[in-house]
Amino acid sequence: MNAMMRHIRTEGYDYPLTDERIAKFPVEQRDMSKLLLYKEGEIRETLFKRLPDCLPDRSLLIFNNTRVIQARLLFRKDTGAQVEIFCLEPADPRDYALAFQQTGRCGWICMVGNLKKWKEGVLRRTVRVAGTEVTVSAERVESFGDTCRVVFTWDAPFCTFADWLDAAGVLPIPPYLHRETEAQDLQTYQTVYSKIKGSVAAPTAGLHFTPEVLAALDTKGFGREELTLHVGAGTFKPVKSDTIEGHEMHTEWFSVPRRLIERIQAHPERVIAVGSTSVRTLESLYYIGMKLASHPDATPDDLTVAQWTPYGDTAADLTAAEALQHILDYLDRRQADRLTAATQIMIVPGYTFRIVKGIITNFHQPKSTLLLLISAFVKGDWKAVYDYALAHDFRFLSYGDSSLLL
Repeated sequence: MNAMMRHIRTEGYDYPLTDERIAKFPVEQRDMSKLLLYKEGEIRETLFKRLPDCLPDRSLLIFNNTRVIQARLLFRKDTGAQVEIFCLEPADPRDYALAFQQTGRCGWICMVGNLKKWKEGVLRRTVRVAGTEVTVSAERVESFGDTCRVVFTWDAPFCTFADWLDAAGVLPIPPYLHRETEAQDLQTYQTVYSKIKGSVAAPTAGLHFTPEVLAALDTKGFGREELTLHVGAGTFKPVKSDTIEGHEMHTEWFSVPRRLIERIQAHPERVIAVGSTSVRTLESLYYIGMKLASHPDATPDDLTVAQWTPYGDTAADLTAAEALQHILDYLDRRQADRLTAATQIMIVPGYTFRIVKGIITNFHQPKSTLLLLISAFVKGDWKAVYDYALAHDFRFLSYGDSSLLL
């Protein structure tokens, strides 16, 4: 099966997406976006605010509570040349929470624009934090192909990395919007339930939720739980190869509380993932449980789900409940209340979903891994969904409309 999946051709997942179809800004009221409903081949539409009326009884919705950071930093050399540093993930320390709490020094893996202008030397800029001038320095200490490890230092002991990043950084909106970040994006490109800083892109399926929709879900008795997956820049990486075998998925760190795992185990038929990041995290749990079944003493660093793990020969050895129980046992042994791991999982047509029973998601780019994921879930019926959206004036991509796939 592995070989068959690897040779899926991306040309079969193309559709005409013109620039005017791409929503450059969100609708004025988040929950007034359109919602496409797909269930077993039947398609209709409504407004997102009516989502609570469309969900199966006793659904358990899983949200990604990551918060987008202002990851773009602009520095100028003494020559006047501008260098853009895009923070991707923490390197020293590697833990996101610890990295944002650092004072004085912090290392990050970054992409650098205009890198040829920054061959050596230290870049500096001054920012105002809580009424005080803070000088921030950036030094490139190591290169890894198209990324670098950059060490930031700053001269204010009261100031954390999070403090000056909020003051100096620019929120990174998607490149396909073809515009600069505006003040309103600071609110509209965050979900109303975002909490944990770390993403460089929003989990955009969640952008449609309002406090009113969340309250309506609660009133109707639907379950709500949260996980955290920090979305990397790789989410925008196009598939350039003719077959998906030539595409390398990005690795993303995630954190899942014990309570969520217990609720899924108790009600496996109810799980509705809000966004592809939640899908990838939830489905990765199965393969982590499978790993722990044979390696119960694995360390967190051993629990990364590789790109092609789901397509190996042992993928069907456990039920979902058994796999989740192995994770709960692992947490018991470590006296931990949450699982922290990483995933590179690639979900493509032919994949067997182990955890997720429904998906809330936006409309994705042609030939993207996200479109392949959707095709896998609707068993190849993605074109009917997208043809309907195109014919009925749905808005596409991050600020566009949404769908509920069952």
